[in-house]
Amino acid sequence: MLTDPLSDEDPSPLAVAAPARALPRARPAPHVAIVGATGAVGVELIACLEARAFPLASLRLFASARSAGRRVPFCGTELVIEELTDDSFEGIDIALFSAGATISRHYAPLAAEAGAVVIDNSSAFRMAPEVPLVVPEVNGAVLAGHGGLNGSGGMIANPNCVAAIMTVALAPLNRVHPIRRIQAATYQAASGGGAAMMEELRAGTAAALAGEDFAPSVLPHPYAFNLFSHNAEVDPRSGYNGEELKVIAETRRILGAPGLPIGITCIRVPVLRAHAIALTLSFDAPVSVTEARALLAAAPGLRVVDDRAANHFPMPSEVSGQDDVFVGRIRTDLGDPTGCSLCLYVVGDQLLKGAALNAVQIAETLVGG
Repeated sequence: MLTDPLSDEDPSPLAVAAPARALPRARPAPHVAIVGATGAVGVELIACLEARAFPLASLRLFASARSAGRRVPFCGTELVIEELTDDSFEGIDIALFSAGATISRHYAPLAAEAGAVVIDNSSAFRMAPEVPLVVPEVNGAVLAGHGGLNGSGGMIANPNCVAAIMTVALAPLNRVHPIRRIQAATYQAASGGGAAMMEELRAGTAAALAGEDFAPSVLPHPYAFNLFSHNAEVDPRSGYNGEELKVIAETRRILGAPGLPIGITCIRVPVLRAHAIALTLSFDAPVSVTEARALLAAAPGLRVVDDRAANHFPMPSEVSGQDDVFVGRIRTDLGDPTGCSLCLYVVGDQLLKGAALNAVQIAETLVGG
């Protein structure tokens, strides 16, 4: 299957005014562009802008020449996808990038030079000291000094999907009881690899059920009815793969804890679009399950699903398509004799809070002033 190179993995526009959102607005509605509009995250960006009635002056959609001319429904009309070029960003106030690091490294600086605020979903700028790495519920205050939509441009990085989902659950506890160590295991969905990986899961599953041979082309191993270590390249020195190293570095940066000890194992599982994370958190002193549950239940962007009697906890089948991050299995770690550790289970939609929704929430913060 052909995929657009301007996807997540990496004629005159039709301007559409969306209904005004109930936000405190200190600035006029912005002109917005999406780069990588045909990828899995790009599609979700379009849907999020419409569903949340983001206050738009206009919306332009960019992808590769292969997709140029396609029409995409939006707010009761259609937008025409344009080919991305070096000159695409004149008049753009906010540019939402979801086209992979290579595209971002070339085009995001051009967008910023043209006066746009770039919100980039790739790994290209996440660890650049001058670029904020933002999860609004966790460290959105860093945007207050960003300058926003004043025509001077700039860049904001959207975190790795695991780091974004995980820190929403970590932050409410960390603010009251600083976390001293994190041990994590992830169960990551196909959506993390974009539309092509999702299609490979569908096709491989259909072949397996039909008893047919299937040769994977996106992943190195069969995906259907299988689990395997995340396919990012493994660092021979540490034994950690690139995904694990990204999550460690970005989680520390988002939480403002550069020396926080984090151990993590990232696994691909045959789920379409919601990542799950098993966490063990260590503190200086015991934190009761009752207090932890209360802190998590009161936090923005979190939903506690923790029914021990019914053995009902967060599941990708229930979390897919949901804006909130779900958390459950809240319990004291019996493996820690000091009683200073808690276990949690966190599930979040990778395409939403792990990518598109978080980017739109950043944009909402900027527009709200």
